[in-house]
Amino acid sequence: MNHIFIAKNENDLFDISKKIIDGSDSNLFLLYGDMGVGKTTLVKYLCSVLDVVDVVASPTFSIVNQYKRFNDKYVFHFDFYRTKNKNEIFDIGYEEYLFSSSYCFVEWPEKAEGLLPNRFVKIEMKLEDDFRKIRVKNINQKS
Repeated sequence: MNHIFIAKNENDLFDISKKIIDGSDSNLFLLYGDMGVGKTTLVKYLCSVLDVVDVVASPTFSIVNQYKRFNDKYVFHFDFYRTKNKNEIFDIGYEEYLFSSSYCFVEWPEKAEGLLPNRFVKIEMKLEDDFRKIRVKNINQKS
């Protein structure tokens, strides 16, 4: 998938999220964008598409949240914004999550540069005049 979506309001995010999940060839989603652009809100909708039964909230202070799906599988949601160095990312055991078969959503992935798998879905969000532009691209970097 290499696509640009336009969200004019929050109601557009469920359909966009469904298209993102259906068109992805990875279970790892890296979300890029300025503070307040709506990354966590998009993750809430992506989790809704995946039938998450838990409340989805920002993991800004906990670094990672675990959400249960209807089928007893889990989704993991990371926010590396407050991490001061890569050791904090190592300390949470990030590899067990990101290299698993579970869906993982990572906000502020630039803080974990060099630690992430080579295959992922890159989601870039930008606030334009009165809408959000969401660029989605499947990435498969060869080692």
